[in-house]
Amino acid sequence: MPQHVVIIGNGITGITAARFVRKLSAARITVISDETDHFYARTALMYIYMGHMRYKDVKPYEDSFWEKNGIDLVRGYATCVDTEKKRVLLGGRRAIGYDALLLATGSRPNMFGWPGQDLDGVQGLYGIPDLVTMERWTRDIGSAVVVGGGLIGVEMAEMLYVRHILVTFLVREKSYMDYLLPPEESTMISQEILRHGIDLRLGAELESVLPDEAGRCRAVTTTAGDEIPCQFAGLTVGVHPNIGLAKASGIATSRGIVVNEYFETSAPDVYAAGDCAEFDREGVGSRRIEQLWYTGRSHGRTVARSICGLRTAYDRGVFYNSAKFFTIEYQTYGDIQARQPEDVRTICWQDPVARKLLRIDFDADSRVVRGFNALGTRLRHDVCEHWLLRHATVDTVVKDLRRAHFDGEFDRRHFRSFARMYQQSAVTCA
Repeated sequence: MPQHVVIIGNGITGITAARFVRKLSAARITVISDETDHFYARTALMYIYMGHMRYKDVKPYEDSFWEKNGIDLVRGYATCVDTEKKRVLLGGRRAIGYDALLLATGSRPNMFGWPGQDLDGVQGLYGIPDLVTMERWTRDIGSAVVVGGGLIGVEMAEMLYVRHILVTFLVREKSYMDYLLPPEESTMISQEILRHGIDLRLGAELESVLPDEAGRCRAVTTTAGDEIPCQFAGLTVGVHPNIGLAKASGIATSRGIVVNEYFETSAPDVYAAGDCAEFDREGVGSRRIEQLWYTGRSHGRTVARSICGLRTAYDRGVFYNSAKFFTIEYQTYGDIQARQPEDVRTICWQDPVARKLLRIDFDADSRVVRGFNALGTRLRHDVCEHWLLRHATVDTVVKDLRRAHFDGEFDRRHFRSFARMYQQSAVTCA
């Protein structure tokens, strides 16, 4: 059992690990972060900018929580890990020793060397510092461009929209998030974005950002030759694992910090988890690098057990994610692919007026359900998880679909409509 556990990174993975180490042991715990003094809900950043929340509202724990639970918070930048002497160097001056070390260094926004990407008024959106600069650069502006068709991109578009800033949204794909969403879902979200007055340009890629005389963003150009005037450019083209500290310290890295199913790195008593970690083989997680809030929390719980001597292999369980696209909520459970495999059948029900969708994918031979997508409505997490873990058939699920009913607006007529669609397609889906 380690006497001193040091955690670098105060995001969801690092703080979840700290909480569970405390539940499992009396070890001294030190959390190091150079971003903020306290842990905050990164997924709620947009609501601060939109005026719905304040910074203190996105801190899940009172400031007194840390002292009460014996968790020391250190504001500092880790420059190197001396894995032989078991110490972390901060800013090249201060050293903190450890018995067990967790690297939960998260991700960094992707930048692809576009001309002008370092101009004033050009940025990504990852943490509180980005929110501060976004507030400064978007004050009293008339138009903005958002680049990148992922979740952060649509969040930034909504943030700017709420401030009455005209938004042009450049998305490389032919339909919004068609690399992840089936065609019906992708089309529905694309229409939702357009419905809010966003200038959604599909199949469009950034070429460069143009400066004004003061060195600030004045326009962007696309690879198609278009020039779009704007005073702010949000670059939201994904993230990559933050491996700089591990790499500088001689810890094995690939795209991420390489770990096994116990989150152990190549260095003794050094672990890595969350966005920065990469499993050393397929089949441990949903993919080798898992970069979701939900998986980060699960990583933190599991690695805490291994740190405390209860060596526990990671079990990702049923895949789950959720998001919000303007007014449409999204949930996905299990394995729903953008392109339907030959051995999979699907039932996809839509109410275009109410902007609701429910999809169930199932195995063509066994009829066992593989996954659910819900747009514009909510399903009960425990019920969907139960069905997937128990390998329930689509016949069982449709017959008992009301058990998953969570949203009061998804009334009986919607269930009847879904059931009729299933019955009508039963012959072709058998």
